[in-house]
Parts: sequence; structure tokens; C-alpha cells
Amino acid sequence: MSDRIRWGILGTGNIVHKFATGLAVLPDAALVAVGSRRQETADAFGDEFDVPNRHAGYEALAADPDVDVVYVATPHVFHCDNTVLCLGHGKHVLCEKPFAINAQETRRMIAAARKNQRFLMDAVWTRFLPTMVKLREILASGRIGEVKLMQVDFGFRAGLNPKGRLFDPALGGGAVLDVGIYVVQLAAMVFGKPPAKIMSTMQLGETGVDEQTAMLFTYDQGQMAQLACAIRTSTPQEASIFGSEGRIHLASAWWNGTNLTVWDKSSGAEGETMTLPFEGNGYNCEAQAVMECIRTGKLESDIMPLDETMQLMETLDAVRAQGGLAYPME
Repeated sequence: MSDRIRWGILGTGNIVHKFATGLAVLPDAALVAVGSRRQETADAFGDEFDVPNRHAGYEALAADPDVDVVYVATPHVFHCDNTVLCLGHGKHVLCEKPFAINAQETRRMIAAARKNQRFLMDAVWTRFLPTMVKLREILASGRIGEVKLMQVDFGFRAGLNPKGRLFDPALGGGAVLDVGIYVVQLAAMVFGKPPAKIMSTMQLGETGVDEQTAMLFTYDQGQMAQLACAIRTSTPQEASIFGSEGRIHLASAWWNGTNLTVWDKSSGAEGETMTLPFEGNGYNCEAQAVMECIRTGKLESDIMPLDETMQLMETLDAVRAQGGLAYPME
């Protein structure tokens, strides 16, 4: 492996452009290859980001000897097959969230990573931002006491496009898989375990996917998480965590913000607001973490471990089952 970690990108959708932009601020990263279903889109992306190796097809990207790690960012219905393909060719993989359609696919992906002895991580990029690092530090310090309750939402209003990935059941559309994963993973991070009881309700739209979903998680000592996600309803996009000795608030948009406010016995009525800026667009933070793991020989991340990804997908399966949302490929 060269001094720089060499990245390949599988897919050329909108989020790929964000990831490539983030990667560009890392001097020890090199974007060397892109794979698309069509040569024209691979070439267009390659021209935009000065990528030397441009492949028409995912097999060619997976087999590219110049690539150390692949960022898989196709629509999530394809994540499992694309990830297993790359792992089988000896590539490390960062797979965009949601990691897969369901827990069954997730199990297959994790098994492939462990069989091939390659790094694999769910691309929950928000976990690597300074605000989330600080949030974990505050919770671990006991500053707000025992966490009792959290409330978090992630909703936006998208225009209805029945053939678009947000609304098409064949592409795994709906709020829960698109943005519900953000709120569910935050609850998992805050409480450090999956919920003991899950209650959910969904509004299914005209295409059959959930346009908004509300969830109530209860944990084994009575703690609760109130979660909401939506693709046809704008929400405040805030998060609050309430402990026995204080509380923490993450302002909009909580998943990529640069400040958090803590109220406890020492902060006073105004609370203590901490500003935590970051370089780049934030996607570079997860990329840097992936590269550190690869360089040190780690096959998974301590911050986003595979067993937790498995638990997250099992939780999302349970949420969908209660709401009556199943996909045609399941």
C-alpha cells in the first residue's frame, strides 16, 4: 500500500459528489478510480474530480489493482451486491447508509468482510464530526447524569416523484431507510444498546413507501427515545437529550452542526454552548477514520462497529414490520 490511501468510488449520484469533495481536503487520500453503469457518466465524474481510472461497470472498478478501498454509494437496494463484489476482490469498503435493505442482507455483507479479512463500515458520517465526538465525551463524563429521554427528528419535504429513489419501493424508498437511519443510530449511540421495546407508526403514501414515521423506543431500565422522520414533511431537525442532572441540545441541522448546548448545575440558565467547527464538508471526517483503521490493520471501526450496524438494521426491520412496509425484493 502506498503512503496515500487510494480510493475508488462506486456510483456517481449526488452523495458521491459530496464525498469526493470531502476527500479532496485530505492530503493522504487519493481518488484514483470511479465506476458507473455507463462510460459517459464515469468520464463526466472523472473530468469533474480529475480521476484517472474510469470504469464502465462495477466489476472493473472492484478489480482495479490501483484501488485500496471502495466507497459504495449506489441506491441502497444495490448496496449488498456491490459491497460483496468489492470485498470478494480484496477491497476494503465504506458503504453508504442505509447499509442495506434489511438485516438479512447486512448479515451477508458482514460475513463477506470477515471471510475476506477486509475492512467494512457503515457510512454514518455524522458520528465522526466534532459535535458528536464531544457529545459522546459529555455523556461518558456523567455531566448530565443518567440519560432518561431523548427526542430527535429528521424530516424534509421532497417533491413527489414516483420513479425517484425516495418514493420507489423497488429502490427501497421511504423515510425510514433514507433519513430514519440518522435518528435511529443517534439513539443507539446515546444509549449504547438496542431498544428493549419498539413501537412505530407510519403514513404510507401513494407509492406504498412511508412518507413519515414516528417511533418510540423503550430501553431495559425505562429510558425512552422519541424519534421521527419524514420525506414529505419539514421538521425542526433538532435533537435533545435529557438526563437526571441536565440536558443537551443539538440545534438544526443536528447531524452536521457545529455547536451543542449543555444545561447542568454549573452552566446557569443560559447553558454552555460549545462551538466545534470542522474542516471540509464533514464527509472527510469519516474518510479519515476509515484510512486510520486501514493503516493500523483494523477490520472495523470502534465508533461504528459491525455488530452495531447489524443491530441497527434489525431495529429498522422491526420498525418497518410494525408499519406494514415491505419491499418487493424481500
